Amino acid sequence: MTIAQHLATIDRLCSQEFPAEHGRSADGTAGPGYHVAELVTSEGFWDTDGATRAETEEQFEAERDGLSQLLTRRWGPPQCVSLASVLERSTSGEDIPEPWGDLSSRVPDLHLWRPDDCERWIALGIGRWGRELPFQLLALVTVTDPP
Repeated sequence: MTIAQHLATIDRLCSQEFPAEHGRSADGTAGPGYHVAELVTSEGFWDTDGATRAETEEQFEAERDGLSQLLTRRWGPPQCVSLASVLERSTSGEDIPEPWGDLSSRVPDLHLWRPDDCERWIALGIGRWGRELPFQLLALVTVTDPP
């Protein structure tokens, strides 16, 4: 997908209704009050060296940052938010509302906007599940405030 396609996906999700139940969607996952779009997914790193993983990570960060710059032109600078404390609270047994609970288990930080003309939060992040698993560039649209 191109950055123009990523923007089109984000724009569509900003106006799309939310499903009544949690589950898979055409773009990734969705549930009451949120959409998470899997914009790009890399290959896994089962049979590669650390250099390949580091190069892929740099590419994903560059794509996120490029998309973030375009969204910044629309909505101003994002808040850069760490989800580490959310993950810690979740693993300590606190009930974290979705999509934040799931995101905190795979996305360490987000670029986060709350446009004045929209009642939804929009975020970009890179899913980093584990050393061998693929990276994912994710876009989040939600009405649920960050915890």
